Amino acid sequence: MEREAATSPTENGPETDAAAVRRHPALFRAIKRRQNPRLRRSDITVTDEAAVKRAVKAASLGNAMEWFDFGIYAYLAGTIGRVFFPSGSDTAQLLSSFATFAVAFLVRPIGGMVFGPMGDKIGRKKVLALTMILMAIGTAAIGFIPSYDSIGFWSPLLLILFRLLQGFSTGGEYGGASTFIAEYAPDKRRGFFGSFLELGTLAGYTAAASLVTALTAVLGSDGMDSWGWRVPFLAALPLGMIGIYLRLRLDDTPAYLKLEDSNVHVSEAATAVETTARGDLAKIFRTHWRALVLCIALVGAYNITDYMLLSYMPTYLSDELDYSESHGLMILVATMVLLMLIINQVGRLSDRFGRKPVLMTGMIGFFVLSAPAFVLVQEGSLLAVSGGMLMLGLSLVCLLGTMSAALPAMFPTNVRYGSLSVGYNLSASLFGGTTPLVITALISVTGSDMMPAYYSMAAALIGVIAVACMKETAQKPLAGSPPSVQTEEEAAEMVEAQAPTPKF
Repeated sequence: MEREAATSPTENGPETDAAAVRRHPALFRAIKRRQNPRLRRSDITVTDEAAVKRAVKAASLGNAMEWFDFGIYAYLAGTIGRVFFPSGSDTAQLLSSFATFAVAFLVRPIGGMVFGPMGDKIGRKKVLALTMILMAIGTAAIGFIPSYDSIGFWSPLLLILFRLLQGFSTGGEYGGASTFIAEYAPDKRRGFFGSFLELGTLAGYTAAASLVTALTAVLGSDGMDSWGWRVPFLAALPLGMIGIYLRLRLDDTPAYLKLEDSNVHVSEAATAVETTARGDLAKIFRTHWRALVLCIALVGAYNITDYMLLSYMPTYLSDELDYSESHGLMILVATMVLLMLIINQVGRLSDRFGRKPVLMTGMIGFFVLSAPAFVLVQEGSLLAVSGGMLMLGLSLVCLLGTMSAALPAMFPTNVRYGSLSVGYNLSASLFGGTTPLVITALISVTGSDMMPAYYSMAAALIGVIAVACMKETAQKPLAGSPPSVQTEEEAAEMVEAQAPTPKF
């Protein structure tokens, strides 16, 4: 017992006899220095601001185009139901449409398991270009499918096939794009640059909603059902080509290149972490399962609230509150434009005050404000609906502006793309894509228009617990990577700060 009381674990090694430490302090200081060598100037990455901006632009624009493709389906859910599932009631058509929306999420984990480890093996940019190619093909192909009246059950079957292709490609998108920006950005500004990724998401959704709104206003419901619904899907092909071009022009991330370049001299500690085997799914589940579970919980809460507001809300306004389809979309577009104006400032706040406080603000906001927001929405006037949407939107932007910097920091560089893709897409499959379907079914079963609020509150409660359990990563180097700074002066100051204080 006395022996056990005299032992204590060292930071990076086995238990050590405290008495031995007292007898041989110099020896144990040397061991500690060996285990945690001081940074040298060559260890620190000094970012090229122009390269960072190019990387952020390519990842964000590509992400915008990918989510434009994916958002089209959500905003055309009612039309899709009438074109591909004409038999049955309006509710049955809507449920069938949302079921097809959800089916794409079933294969997202498979896409994440394929593209994530591939991105850790062959590089981030190649895989991101590949995911964009597949998404553009899948989306454009939907625009060419004949209607149910023309070819019968083959029509919804083809729709499901190409939705599966969309979901498979999306499995490698978010994990790769967020990893790409996080590894390019300097440590102290990762939240700001990461927020551009979700700015791209909002821009893609806004463009999709705006196009659907404009077409509906010009063509009317009959024109959209006849041929107008095809236009947004076909627009994905040229937009996808632009995204592919932007992504292929970039170099891979500095953190990934350090893994590949054996001529780069890094510290012993950094080398030990960054040159381990990459892309091993078994290792991800075996070694990083705690971070994976936390990632799934965070993403689940985030995705439920995200898809509830950005994907399901127009359908809720039109089907439950009898708003016209274009009217509901216009309110959502206005909300998303406002979020786009402030999202980068939220990213700055997360750099200054930390990821956890900003994420916690968003989760608590959804828990407290969801019910009052839906009471306002149900009141029905333009002012009340806009106020309710704004309450939900301001809570959501706290998550949007922070999550793309917080999630990549949970995993080390050598398995970051794979781990994040697996965790994100497992959660998105279970909770995100099913949100419109689950809410529609709950309203149908219970008859309560408040079910979206209750569902969001339950998700937010899980999110509060997850945020409380996560580590703060703001202004810190990514796990498995050396520090990343903006200037040579910062690098010199960082090295100098570690110099021992002279004793007199």
